[in-house]
Amino acid sequence: MSFQISLQPDGQQFPATADQSLLDAALAAGLLLPYGCRDGACGACKGKVLSGSFEHGAICAGALSDADRAAGMALFCRAQARSDLVLEARNVRRADDIPVKKLPCRVHSLKRVADDVMILELRLPASERFAFRAGQYIDLLLADGRRRSFSIANAPHDAELLELHIRLVPGGQFTPHVFDGMKERDILRFEGPLGSFTLDEHADTPIVLLCGGTGFAPIKSIVEHARHLGIRRPMALYWGARQADGLYLDALAREWAASIPDFRYIPVLSGLSDNDGWQGRRGLVHEALMADFPDLSAHQVYACGAPAMIEAARADLSGRCALPAEAFFADSFTFSTT
Repeated sequence: MSFQISLQPDGQQFPATADQSLLDAALAAGLLLPYGCRDGACGACKGKVLSGSFEHGAICAGALSDADRAAGMALFCRAQARSDLVLEARNVRRADDIPVKKLPCRVHSLKRVADDVMILELRLPASERFAFRAGQYIDLLLADGRRRSFSIANAPHDAELLELHIRLVPGGQFTPHVFDGMKERDILRFEGPLGSFTLDEHADTPIVLLCGGTGFAPIKSIVEHARHLGIRRPMALYWGARQADGLYLDALAREWAASIPDFRYIPVLSGLSDNDGWQGRRGLVHEALMADFPDLSAHQVYACGAPAMIEAARADLSGRCALPAEAFFADSFTFSTT
């Protein structure tokens, strides 16, 4: 049985069967709804069902609260239609202009930039051209069928190598191998590009970039892409970490601030004591942003980090700083140990 799914406010429609997630059905119809992990964990695809009946599907605790459910919210990557539906979905784009591919690649280099962060560079076959948008990610395909998602840190114009920033997950099934077993010239496979966390190139509003830890990776792609295009919108980057070494490319961010017109960089640490010598900002990174931007009504915010950070930023920037809901672009990530 097939149901008709309508999107508001733009009026686009697509069919969905009872065994398809709403996101999969939209992608099959060539429509790109906002999404991230596709696993019911990150909350990036959260949206409101305005009318109709549906099942929530299997989701991770914390990705959808009881208050969200009561308000008619759903995770589109898991929800399945049980009738015709009307969904509230903004920033919808066509998904069929850049193809998703499964490709082999070879490990080109491994550079440990912090105790728990590795920069992995992958080289594609010479015969392949891999197109993507700044901010998107790929899934590395493991031999046992599992996947690991990592944002692409380089810009689309500089895609001879794919750059990934990988944080070590103690006890994990993949990242310890990256740190202790992976070697240059190893062969991997991946699928991509994936995700809808991309720069709105046509807006003219100032941009605020917010990230925690390795959430810096897609932000790096977006900044370098904007620089390549000659975008002159004011940008402010807020990068949060617990310790100073968590700002593993701090020198690069400072170079941007010195060389890109109207670009500011504000590092924020949350885990240090008063006598550690840190002279910069302290506390939660999104609270530092709010202190500097009490009125975000004429801005766009691009945020990447852990789900708790993203949800706090979404609620606080909208509720306390007047950021329009459609001006908050987010990519939240989770770490798998299985």
